[in-house]
This record gives sequence, structure tokens and C-alpha cells, in this order.
Amino acid sequence: MLYIFWGKDDFSIEEALQEIKKSLGDNSLLATNMNVLDGQKVTLNELKSLGEAMPFLSARRLVIVRGLLERFETRDRSGRPTRNKDSGARERECQALADCVQGFPDSTLLVLIDTFEASRNSCQNNPLFQAIEKKAETKFFPTKQGRQLSQWIESRINSSGGSISHQATNVLMGAIGGDLYTMANEIEKLVAFTAGRLIEEKDVRAVVSASQEADIFAMVDAIMDRQAGTAEQIIHKLLQNGRMPQEILGLLARQVQMMIQVKDLKKQKKPAFEIQKMLGIKSPFAWNKISTRAGKYTPERLKEIYRSLLDTDLAIKTGKFEGELSLNILVADLCERNP
Repeated sequence: MLYIFWGKDDFSIEEALQEIKKSLGDNSLLATNMNVLDGQKVTLNELKSLGEAMPFLSARRLVIVRGLLERFETRDRSGRPTRNKDSGARERECQALADCVQGFPDSTLLVLIDTFEASRNSCQNNPLFQAIEKKAETKFFPTKQGRQLSQWIESRINSSGGSISHQATNVLMGAIGGDLYTMANEIEKLVAFTAGRLIEEKDVRAVVSASQEADIFAMVDAIMDRQAGTAEQIIHKLLQNGRMPQEILGLLARQVQMMIQVKDLKKQKKPAFEIQKMLGIKSPFAWNKISTRAGKYTPERLKEIYRSLLDTDLAIKTGKFEGELSLNILVADLCERNP
């Protein structure tokens, strides 16, 4: 059986993948009958060998390939033509892979996962997709937003035995946005907190911590855009909500560290999903923010910012400046010198 899961909603993709894993039965046997491959690097022989292998003490084996369709995209994410090998060699490679995956025995479940595009029709120009689509169970996972997102929230809460008001749904969407990883965690906490009663606005504001994480990203955005006043307002809000000055510094330092790591790993040509796994970034919202911001800073500037954070931490610890004042001085300095 061949599955193609693609789109920007990687949370729903992973849930669909988990359902496939559950259908295979005994989890103890899954580890010996499952392979996960990087579609950007996998060779025809490697894929063929694993796909044709018979399962061990099980009726099925699972082969997951991430990013194989993207390998045959004619344009990159910015819409520019890609620099691929000559068209003849590319066509032969594509056809060989298509013949390979369609020739696997019935005992092999092959799942192709790609999160490179949000347009429903974008894959129609992908030669590998065209070659195997008719033999595959294909599902598109676009980013959820607006009414689709609110319906997803309400459905998930209902399936967990809870209920939520329309106003609370809007507050939840405003705090978290389309980050379904964080949303699912917060929904679980809200259902437990309300113990079966209707989830209201006050419950969301009392329980949801993601809004504070969103504030950290908003503060980074404000600093990037040289909006010192906005950044200072966010700092004041975080302090009022119980965050300690050094905790805020720590959160900022973590963002800078991750941007430095992202830049370094991208320079090493690591694929996005591998970088996210290495850095423990499960949230698409967080990944998009960190990845985008990392691209707008030079490594030298990021190191300067990190040193400024260390200096501010020292100023607070030694009592040179009071916590909020130290943070405001830091923001003013970063905004003045940015980027």
C-alpha cells in the first residue's frame, strides 16, 4: 500500500501516520519492521532493498520517506527554478523510483511525507507525484486557519469529553494561532482544568501558557523591527504575568542560540525536518519564527546579541541595574544597533 501525505499541517500528518502505525498491531514488533528515510538522500537501491524486504514476525512492514517529492520539484520554496541535473537523467531517476515504489509487495506499507507546499494543486507539476498518484492513497494537509481551525478546536475538545464557548475558542486561537502542537497540549490542560464544564474565556486566560511564548516571539519581532516601545510593553506584560527578568533573558537567549544553530545546520545543507528534530523543535509556529528570523541576522550580529544578553544578566545579578530597567536598556540598545 502506498500513501502520500503532504502539506504544511505536519501535526495532522503525524497523527495520520500514528494511525497507520496503530493499524500494524504489536508495537514491540514495529521497531524491527519500520524504516525512516531521508528522501533527499535515499538511493534507488536502498529504497528497493528496504521496500522489498519481508517483515519479521509480522504481516506488514512500514517504510516512511520524508521529502522524496520535494527532490523532484521544479521550483524552490521562493518560486525560483531549481538547479537540477539534466532533464534526461532526472526523468530516468524519477521513473526508476516510481517503478520501484509501485512494485513493492503487499506486505510493505510505504508512506511518502512532504511538507514543502501549501497549495492543493502544486504537486500536479511534480513528475514523481504524477507518476505514482493513481496508485496511492493521497491526502492533502493544508494549514488550518479561520473557521477550519475553530472547528478543529471544538471537535478535539468534544472528543476529549469537554465543550468550549465561541468566545473562548476565539481567545484560544488568538493566543496560539495555527500551531496545532501547542494547541493540542493546551486543549488537554483546559479539558482537565474545567473537568467537564464549559470552557470559557477566563479559563483560557488562566490556563494557556502559550500566549506568553507568543509574547516572547512578538518581543523578538519588535526588536527586529526596531520597535523599542512595543518590546518594552511586552516586557512589562510578561513581568506582570509573573515572569522573572532573568527568566525573560533566558527565553531570549534560547531564541538566539537556536537561531545560531539553525544558521549553522542550514549551512551544512541539513534538511529542515532533520534540523527540527536535532533541536527538538516540534512546533511549526516556533520553527517558522526561528528559521525566518535566523535568515535576517548575520552570525556575527547574533553573537553580539548573545554577548549583550550575558552582560545584562550580569548587571542584574550584581545589582548594577534593577531587572526591568536592565531589560529596557537592553531592548533600546538592540533596537538602536539592529540588525
